[in-house]
Amino acid sequence: MATPPVSELPSEAHVDQPRSEPPSETKTAAAKQSLHYKLVITLYRIFAIVVLYLVLAGIVVYAFVMGFYAVNSSWAAPVILSAADEKSLDFREKLVTSQQTIEDLKVDTKKLDSGVAEMKKHRDALLELEPQLKEAIAREQAHDRTTGPELSTLDKQKLADNEKTENVLAQLKQVESNINKDLAAGLITQGDAATQLAALNQAADTYTDSKIAQVLLTDSVLDKTTTGTNSLNVLVKQAELRSEVAQLDVAINVAEKQLQEESRQIDRLREAIATAKQSPYYLNAAGGTTLYFAFVPYDNQAYAVAGSAIYDCYLNMILCRKVGTVKQIFAGEEQALHPIFKTQIRGFLIQMNLDDPASAKSKTVFLGRKPMLL
Repeated sequence: MATPPVSELPSEAHVDQPRSEPPSETKTAAAKQSLHYKLVITLYRIFAIVVLYLVLAGIVVYAFVMGFYAVNSSWAAPVILSAADEKSLDFREKLVTSQQTIEDLKVDTKKLDSGVAEMKKHRDALLELEPQLKEAIAREQAHDRTTGPELSTLDKQKLADNEKTENVLAQLKQVESNINKDLAAGLITQGDAATQLAALNQAADTYTDSKIAQVLLTDSVLDKTTTGTNSLNVLVKQAELRSEVAQLDVAINVAEKQLQEESRQIDRLREAIATAKQSPYYLNAAGGTTLYFAFVPYDNQAYAVAGSAIYDCYLNMILCRKVGTVKQIFAGEEQALHPIFKTQIRGFLIQMNLDDPASAKSKTVFLGRKPMLL
């Protein structure tokens, strides 16, 4: 085998040397790229694991919160009431209307009371007149029974007397004719004739008066012995008096019943107002200070006791502190949304005495005890 010339060796060495440097730089770049890739992959895995655990932790916490509020029976939801709320305004309007109705009924009852008193006075006065009227009618009837026959007898006697007088007057006409004859014959003076004729005229006048008296006496007999118009008028007056008394009795009875009904209505309205004054809406609208209320579902009713402690917690369930006590429990039913589940629930309101007013803005508070002893 022939050995290559020595002069050719440097040339080969010079050619081979530059070719060995590029692979070294490529390896370094590849190593750096691999390191960055591994770092990104590691960070991505760490981030994914952290996010996964956070999601799992969130699910666990959410499930725990849901389960906690599903099981816990001591929570209550603070409620902020305002005098400008629709319920408060409606409640106040109805309260004012009820009070105005009471005042109107009071005025009506006073009018009815005075009217009944006046009607009773009138009725008593009429009843006092009736016995007197009865006595007068009885007395007049008794008098008529006594005087009627006597007047009837006198009437007959008067008629007989008038007949006699009429006969006498017939004779006096003859006398008058004789007087005129004697005067014409000059047997008597004109003065004597005038005197005698005047006496005859007076007798005639007396007869006429007697006839008139007879007619009047006949009327009196008729009035005393029969039921005349005067007696009927008296009986009509008696009937009218009794009718007026009966009408007054009806009016008094109606007025007294109306008075009793209005008095009962006033009592009912007063009871309703007294009950309404125990409502949180009345206390909120009438009170000058800020009041704090809370909604308690029926399932948590056992812990809603006046005087029991109220606790406010961080994160709605841990690190609880006492912030006040239950002051009053209201019986009226209320409806609200569950603070966690957002479903419609039924319950009632309580009034709270809070040492920390900020607790009135919490989502929930707990009654009686701390929910988790923390």
